[in-house]
Amino acid sequence: MALPPQLKPIQHHIRTAQEHEKRDPVVAYYCRLFAVQSGMKLDSKSPECRKFLVRLMDQLEAMKKEMSDNDSITQDVVGNAHIENYALKLFMYADNEDRAGHFHKNMIKSFFTASLLLDVLSVFGELSEENVQQRKYARWKATYIHQCLKNGETPQSGPMALEQLDEAAAGEDDEPGFSRGGSFSGPPLDPNPAPIGFNPAPDSSNINSIHVQPGAHAPANTPADLHPPPAAKPVPTPRTATNLAPSSPDPQPGGFQLTPEDFTQAQKYCKYAGSALQYEDVNTAVQNLQKALRLLTTGRE
Repeated sequence: MALPPQLKPIQHHIRTAQEHEKRDPVVAYYCRLFAVQSGMKLDSKSPECRKFLVRLMDQLEAMKKEMSDNDSITQDVVGNAHIENYALKLFMYADNEDRAGHFHKNMIKSFFTASLLLDVLSVFGELSEENVQQRKYARWKATYIHQCLKNGETPQSGPMALEQLDEAAAGEDDEPGFSRGGSFSGPPLDPNPAPIGFNPAPDSSNINSIHVQPGAHAPANTPADLHPPPAAKPVPTPRTATNLAPSSPDPQPGGFQLTPEDFTQAQKYCKYAGSALQYEDVNTAVQNLQKALRLLTTGRE
């Protein structure tokens, strides 16, 4: 089934879902969820768009049933952490290649896919300013490096200043090498879509092999004018978490009193630790558990 022209802005998210159908079904699920939510805002009334979106929703329902025992699907906090971890691992892979001066199609694809997955985080709530800047940087880098290679020029490696990103913002909605007026290549619901000029982003095994510094859920490699986050900063707090803390906590032995927000934050640290263990990232899991323990025993983060 062809993608209606009105829904062109979601074509790359649909393709990313197809590419991750087998390597990471959770990523595929949330990419399709983002595509449906965005598509409904673009055009939910024309017959061709309604038919396309209904088919996507049917796919989502089938996937949700198949993964009904997966915490990343049933719990927003875990799902948010899964997508963000995956996006930032892709970002870090591409950024490390960029800093090393290794410019190739796979790293361009990784930058661009990371930016698409940062889009997808909006299904959990408003993006943090940090995510917005990471998305902008990743998409700009993909476009910039692609254009340099296409023109036979050597790209400038490493971070770029924010004003350079602003200059190129006009083209950030296009995949590098994919024209703004171009058509969507291949049937959007084909589980094995034809490539469109790039090798696939690293598969799950390669993503898991990427070394992540302890606690580095966000790259310290964002635009030059941004202050890098602390090395042990956890995944940004999802906006959809449910406050499960007791309404009137008892005073602690140290004389302080934990607030409902403290209990909620401790729960989140524990969830982040569980998500890190899915990637066999022991250091990050330990650091988040230590944060939870410190908060619960001292009342301070």
